[in-house]
Amino acid sequence: MDIAKISTLGALKKSGYTSKSIKSEIRENLIAKLKSGETVFKGIHGYENSVIPDVERALLAGHNINFLGLRGQAKTRLARQMVGLLDEFIPAIKGSDLSDDPLNPISKQGKDLIAELGDDCPIEWIGREERYYEKLATPDVSIADLIGDVDPIKAATMKLPYSDERTLHFGMIPRAHRSIFVINELPDLQARIQVALFNILQEGDLQIRGFKLRLPIDVQFVFTANPEDYTNRGSIVTPLKDRIGSQILTHYPKDRKTAKKITQQEARIKPDQASRVFVPEVAMELLEQISFEARENEFIDAKSGVSTRLTISALENLVSTAERRALIDGAGETELRLLDFMGIIPAITGKVELVYEGEQEGAGIVAENLIGSAVRSLLPEYFPALEDLKSGDEKSPYKALVDWFGSGKTLDMHFNWTDKEYRSHLDGVSPLVQLQEAYQAEAEPKSKYFLMELVLWALAEHSRLNKERIDEGFNFADLFSSYLRSGEI
Repeated sequence: MDIAKISTLGALKKSGYTSKSIKSEIRENLIAKLKSGETVFKGIHGYENSVIPDVERALLAGHNINFLGLRGQAKTRLARQMVGLLDEFIPAIKGSDLSDDPLNPISKQGKDLIAELGDDCPIEWIGREERYYEKLATPDVSIADLIGDVDPIKAATMKLPYSDERTLHFGMIPRAHRSIFVINELPDLQARIQVALFNILQEGDLQIRGFKLRLPIDVQFVFTANPEDYTNRGSIVTPLKDRIGSQILTHYPKDRKTAKKITQQEARIKPDQASRVFVPEVAMELLEQISFEARENEFIDAKSGVSTRLTISALENLVSTAERRALIDGAGETELRLLDFMGIIPAITGKVELVYEGEQEGAGIVAENLIGSAVRSLLPEYFPALEDLKSGDEKSPYKALVDWFGSGKTLDMHFNWTDKEYRSHLDGVSPLVQLQEAYQAEAEPKSKYFLMELVLWALAEHSRLNKERIDEGFNFADLFSSYLRSGEI
């Protein structure tokens, strides 16, 4: 259909165009995509066998949807991608406030235009992107905002009594006729506002200020809610929940591989940063493990969740930490160090909600402990597990390294060392070099120093070495001799 040639109701009738509801439109387009094998929801990882099939089933059934899940679980992104299931263009009566279907108008304004102009009634074509409406629910949202109210200014200007339907000012939902309408954080809506949605969801009509008005609006509703909101700020009233066809539970990535895909896709790493900073694969694994540790940490409120935005922001901070060091040094490029993970603490502290004990501990300490826990969990994937080795075991692959420190040697690791200084100090610990070569000989050359740092941090986490924060970075030393220096024994 060449829409450029169809500009009147008469031409639209001759074209053979047939009207359909938005749910039918979405269903037909979804069926076509599924038959062709096309990916319906793109760039959303980890939901292929859980959330996405549920969404597709709900849309095939013609349901309104509520996405229920913790923050950072792609609920709004799923809703926005439904736009791709709309027709590219649909016709509407030109000048109609409610984007009336020319073949099936619902508003008095639309009906009057057709009655007056007949087949000469002008039409316009609305693109799919214009048919998406989104509203963040807040406690101050009113019925007038969502549904509508009598407009006294319109009544005065047009010299109409308030009893005249033309004095109505329609809210966001009627104006979303034939569109997708998303309400984010549904429990934040006051209960009386939620009650106003009952008729719209069940019967598809609305009431404004007692007007005897029936507007069979046609809307695909999508709601999002966080289960924590049910106790903190409000709840979804039961009759409203009953009228929402499908409630779909979202979740966080179930493995690091999926989480890493999301982080790399979403992080805004600039091209010059990517060329200047090399990010070892082991660093990405460690970064993702931090979020998994956070979701299990006793100091972090599990009900609030740990958003995937934590690792996205953390990766941006991590690369910027290394980039800053390279810029100060005048180096053309550098690789990430485990020391650089101290630069992600602001990304962690802003993304987690602490329980009372966590507040007492301090957000910065909790963040550092998460990094340490992630190091502890990641070590067995690259080197022998320390949990399986007794301290002082003669056969331990770590014995020579621990003994090196036990002989009185220490190792300082400074945040702002040049790459040459950083490598030379690690290379100076011969048992550490030997350990890396014994277990990670095939590792990429640019990753080997990160792996060497991983061993040092893990030994400290397992209380085989002492790791002490100093102004310039960290000092690694023998555990016993550090006690003597501090006068603890």
